[in-house]
Amino acid sequence: MVVCLPVKHCGKWILESREKFEDYLKALNIDFATRKIAISLSQTKVVVQDGDKLGFKTPSPFRNRELTFTVGMEFDEYTKGLDNRNINSLVKSEGDKLMCTQKGEKANRGWKHWIKGDKLCLVFKRKE
Repeated sequence: MVVCLPVKHCGKWILESREKFEDYLKALNIDFATRKIAISLSQTKVVVQDGDKLGFKTPSPFRNRELTFTVGMEFDEYTKGLDNRNINSLVKSEGDKLMCTQKGEKANRGWKHWIKGDKLCLVFKRKE
């Protein structure tokens, strides 16, 4: 199965703003030092597609993060260095949006990606 995503998702994206990001990290019980490092980093995200696989690469001076998955298929993920959860994730394509739902020890988490103009938008979901 090959999933065709809008080409505009693929490429290199540079972080420009972090509205309420520290509040989100606090809600995840991320420790003070890790929060301060996370909000101070100038992050870049590289999105690539290889056949039916989609990859997110987020290089960092502290730790590079890579996530590869097939849209529409569940996969196991460990959120090392963030809130250290073992989760089962599912990313679906809904129009021009990528929607991720996560199942695990902390329910109702996930994220949503979409393009607005020339920006890649990302919203994290966290509900208890």
